[in-house]
Amino acid sequence: MPESQFFAQVPKHWLRLTPQDDFLKVAAAVPVALAGALKGWNETWERMGQSEGELVLMSDMLRDARFLSCGDSALCVEFSREVDEQANTVALALASALDAEPPAGMQEALPTYRSVLVAYDPLVTSAREMTDHIRTCLTRIRPSDELGRRVEIPVYYGGDACLDLDELAETKGMDREELIALHMSVDYRVYMIGFAPGFAYLGGLPMRLATPRKPVPRQMVPAGAIGIGGEQASVNSVAGPSAWHFIGQTPLRLFDPRRSVPFLLDAGDNLRFRRIDEAEFEDLSDRVSRGESPDVIRETAL
Repeated sequence: MPESQFFAQVPKHWLRLTPQDDFLKVAAAVPVALAGALKGWNETWERMGQSEGELVLMSDMLRDARFLSCGDSALCVEFSREVDEQANTVALALASALDAEPPAGMQEALPTYRSVLVAYDPLVTSAREMTDHIRTCLTRIRPSDELGRRVEIPVYYGGDACLDLDELAETKGMDREELIALHMSVDYRVYMIGFAPGFAYLGGLPMRLATPRKPVPRQMVPAGAIGIGGEQASVNSVAGPSAWHFIGQTPLRLFDPRRSVPFLLDAGDNLRFRRIDEAEFEDLSDRVSRGESPDVIRETAL
């Protein structure tokens, strides 16, 4: 039987979990395959320290979205268990829609690689009310791969933040110039902003450059450092500790509380790195320190 027909025949009240006793009754009544899936989801919630949770199976493109309770004041809407560009696109679209028309009691919608954390005031609304609103919202959004802007990030592959370039090139069997050219050859996607204010997690790193993080973090890496960690790339927003490998530095400030919009990048943006020399790096650094904002936004998607 096709999966779509299978779910269509499952009574809707079976797709909603309540406390453990109700779960056992439901699991005894549903087909073995669905019961196994429900048991796995219930165990996931128990590991989160939650005795109750709610799961809604969506139809069509968003049928696999899961609603997970995160305490008494937040829900996680999960679209995939893997890092997936389509799931990220849907997560960004949902967060944008919720920000545009926030329901009563919603405090924040935070998109991640593959999910959205929705925080709410439990004195104003409830998990069920938030879930119902988000389910309705999911039927209306039209995710687009062109959510973000085109951004150019100037990079000096030298200086104080060029901490691992030579070692990394040797490990990969390349010379410096080959590694730099490969690093600049692709478009990167800003999957999410997190860890530190304005810190950009980037997808799109060429697999030849993928490198596990260092076993022992450095205690201090400069702001603007360009990093590689696992299959991800990054741009440091503030100085701090890190176990990533760093190959250069941008003079731009990804986080500046003096700006009307403190974060330079947004989730969904697409960027490329542009090589600059030391003289341009120093010039741009001086301009940024004086409060100027160099033009890095080349195109805004419709």
